[in-house]
Amino acid sequence: MLSLVSGLRQPVRILLAMILLAAPHMACALSMAFINPGKSTEPYWILATDAMQQVATSLNIELEVLTAERDYLAQIRLVESLAERPEAARPDYLIVAGEKATLLGQLEAAERAGIPVFLAFNAAQASREQVGEPRQRFSQWLGSLSPLAEEGGYLSARALITHALETLPEGTALNMLALSGDRSTHTSLQRNRGLQQALAEFPQVTLLQQVYADWSYDKGLLQSSHLLRRYPDVNLIWSASDLQAFGAIQALHESGRTPGQDVLVSAMNATQAGLEGLLRGELTALSGGHHIAGAWSMVLLHDYHHGLDFIEADGNTELAYSMFALIDQASARHLLERRRLGRPMDFCPYSRVCNPSRTQYDFSYARWLDIK
Repeated sequence: MLSLVSGLRQPVRILLAMILLAAPHMACALSMAFINPGKSTEPYWILATDAMQQVATSLNIELEVLTAERDYLAQIRLVESLAERPEAARPDYLIVAGEKATLLGQLEAAERAGIPVFLAFNAAQASREQVGEPRQRFSQWLGSLSPLAEEGGYLSARALITHALETLPEGTALNMLALSGDRSTHTSLQRNRGLQQALAEFPQVTLLQQVYADWSYDKGLLQSSHLLRRYPDVNLIWSASDLQAFGAIQALHESGRTPGQDVLVSAMNATQAGLEGLLRGELTALSGGHHIAGAWSMVLLHDYHHGLDFIEADGNTELAYSMFALIDQASARHLLERRRLGRPMDFCPYSRVCNPSRTQYDFSYARWLDIK
């Protein structure tokens, strides 16, 4: 290559030499890593990481996903494994979800290694006393972005109850079971608050029992089977995720009841299974959209890396945005068709770097559903 350069006229040689010197840096894309707390086969996290990969493609980001397989201690070990890499092999930014009270350990490992870290999908309230505020005790902790999870719990619960009032015989007693996520994660607690908000609006609904199914199909099935025997008059089941809801649906089938008719079931997550369950009528109400919190976090970090700190747009390092939407059958068909055709979303228009006219971020899923 050098012999080719030396054979050219001097002005051309200088220009080409400058390009060659810059090429290694031009080739190095911005790099990010994500610690996935779920399983590699879990539909919700497949959907979430697919959206993150679409951001990577849109904004020229090199994305690495490391999966904890629902082992909460692995969430910390995976951050430690990144910290043990040679400095050149570490990501420019790390995104964590901090589930099961792992945020402190993750921040400590990232701080020791000097890796800027961002919390996505959850807020830090449950660990506040331990971790403090972003950019203070942990200087490498840049901030967080979480969906307004209370909104998701409220939308699905309200739609479930409203449908029951419209379709069940007048005077029918409304008896509900609730399958919550886990006992400590911020998003789980907030979804429960959304459920309680809806129940406060409909005092005629009796919440018979609320249990924690840990986001699991198997636990949803096991607990629903027990509860359906304990409460034979149940006609509403609210669930904090689609996997838990499908566990409940299987329990209904096994008990001889028809989901969507004898018992109405709601769920959260816009997974393919969730959308298809809504179209089949097994699910009566479905809210979703929060799976793109990781994707939006990458947009924020991309802009931060290029000099546009998200604190300038929002005045805060810990952000919470509306990301949930109530998904009806028309929206479900639209989403399934878009995914069947493999139409990736271009996230560049949502970036303040790509779109200088944008002064505020808009991460609402309801608006995203309108994209054809």
